Amino acid sequence: MQLSHTLSSMSVAFDDPNLVASAGLVPVLALARRCGLHGAAASLTVPSANAAVKVSAVVAGMVAGADSIDDLDRLRHGGMGRLFGGIRAPSTLGTFLRSFTFGHVRQLDQVAATLLVNLAGHTPLLGDVDRLCWVDVDDTVKQTYGYAKQGAGYGYTGIKGLNALVGVLSTPTSAPVIAATRLRKGSTSSPRGAASFVASTLAVARRCGAAGLVVARLDSAFYAADVVAAISRAGARFSITARLNASVRAAIAGIDEAAWTPIHYPNAIWDDQAGGWVSDAEVAETRYTAFTSRGKHRAVTARLIVRRVKLLPPAGTAQPALVEGHRHHAVFTDTTLTMLQAETSHRRHAIVEHVMADFKNGPLAHLPSGKFAANAAWLALAGIAHNLTRAVGCLASRFHATARPATIRDQLINIPVRVATSARKVSLHLPTDWRWEHPWRAPIAAVG
Repeated sequence: MQLSHTLSSMSVAFDDPNLVASAGLVPVLALARRCGLHGAAASLTVPSANAAVKVSAVVAGMVAGADSIDDLDRLRHGGMGRLFGGIRAPSTLGTFLRSFTFGHVRQLDQVAATLLVNLAGHTPLLGDVDRLCWVDVDDTVKQTYGYAKQGAGYGYTGIKGLNALVGVLSTPTSAPVIAATRLRKGSTSSPRGAASFVASTLAVARRCGAAGLVVARLDSAFYAADVVAAISRAGARFSITARLNASVRAAIAGIDEAAWTPIHYPNAIWDDQAGGWVSDAEVAETRYTAFTSRGKHRAVTARLIVRRVKLLPPAGTAQPALVEGHRHHAVFTDTTLTMLQAETSHRRHAIVEHVMADFKNGPLAHLPSGKFAANAAWLALAGIAHNLTRAVGCLASRFHATARPATIRDQLINIPVRVATSARKVSLHLPTDWRWEHPWRAPIAAVG
């Protein structure tokens, strides 16, 4: 591919008032209206006029790729004013975000939860949620710079920033969506406030139709009696990475050598003669009572599923391993799945890392304000934008239902369109031979 004309023979002018760079915002905002985003946001008591309009404006900018307040200016161009109402300047939206308090952010959390419930009811966003729902909770530190960020500090990563706690819902047939978010100080430890956050996330899952098996998956940072108790009170099952403390190590040491079962692990080889996988990874199970130091009424007895991997010499060397033995990874769970199913299921907790990556490569590339509450509101709005993007992808095609948000944004959202009006009817003229024409039309047909 090469340029067909010389630059000297071309002229450029930004003079067409009918062009729009993000035609995909049409089905996105139509779906948002149908699922009640504007009505839910109208309940915000933030001291700013037209709060619902401003919420929609920030979310629309994020769906189109904005990752800072200044980026929201991408909504003010060409024919956007002919397609959408309520477009606001970045300075106005920044002032709006800075007017939030902690209480207003919690109100926004309810708006996000209500929208997710409605999206799940109007689209196949959470297919099979009534049969099996996974709830994954994790936190991440978003790096910040300078000295003006309220709440910034050094956390468990050793990086200065703010701590974002995220609750994710997924099913065997659906991609993950954001059920809850919470911004915390950068120096906050992972388990602080986790029990109430997990309970809130599970409540949203129930509202979305999770009437069957619900499994909450967490890593060892959340291995705490309060978290397990919150999961049990919500009627869900837990699957938590256990810390390898002295009692857990003793339980692992007591497992009979004959109880270890090889599993299909990376680089495993199938042996026809042995009739199984030849692998350095093996799994075994035992009973274990956790949190005994909290008293008998707080102790929990459940399954301890242990995966062990043989210690190998450094890659590319012929020397033997310096220490003979195994590296262990223990999962404390009360699920009714088989041992291998439970171990495999817990490994898929890594899906939450994909969501974190999507966040950091999208609207959470920056925490754009110096005000802590403004950044907390930005995080909640990013969750709304993520869920709307996912919902439109589900309506578009089977491929887009599980595609990364960046792919959906590239193929379905940021498409140029020319707006024309004839006989009081608006016509949208998109590029010919656009490969994803039919997936783009599908949400229009479903919402319209």
